[in-house]
Amino acid sequence: MTDKIPDFTETALSSETVYRGNLLHVLEDGVRLPDGRTGRREYIRHPGAAVMVPMPDPERVVLVRQFRYPLARHFYEVPAGKIDPGEAPLQAARRELREECGFEAGEWHHLATIHPCIGYSDERMELYLARRLAAVGHAPDQDEFLEVLTVDLVEALRWVRGGRITDVKTIIGLMWADRIAADGW
Repeated sequence: MTDKIPDFTETALSSETVYRGNLLHVLEDGVRLPDGRTGRREYIRHPGAAVMVPMPDPERVVLVRQFRYPLARHFYEVPAGKIDPGEAPLQAARRELREECGFEAGEWHHLATIHPCIGYSDERMELYLARRLAAVGHAPDQDEFLEVLTVDLVEALRWVRGGRITDVKTIIGLMWADRIAADGW
């Protein structure tokens, strides 16, 4: 017996730009729903981001602490940055690790592709493990103010459990780091 998988595909009928900025492109589309009716979809086009889990050794990770305006508070995060037009994700990861944290990595591994906000954005995050770190001096963007910290992985995971770290890319990155440390990658 074969189970038929329902197709819930929606088809675009129209598309209108609501806002276009340096980072985000907001659209509102008219769509045909699977049952033939029509509906509206608001969503954000995003250029994508490269996310790094820098591990100077199997027991520690590099995090950044920075103020995030939309939530009006400081966050502890794994380093990350927008992928520029025409830039490969790994190239963006290398650039951001150097700019934000002042490190170059001698070893890179792609861990996962993450879609953090599937209900309203096409954003994708390419998650990388960065090891064999060498300090080269950091050069953050002019409007970027952050603190770079090296934290014991056990402590960072405690911060997740205690609610000090709530950023989804960081939680996923730390879970990967924990698994990598346990498996002896």
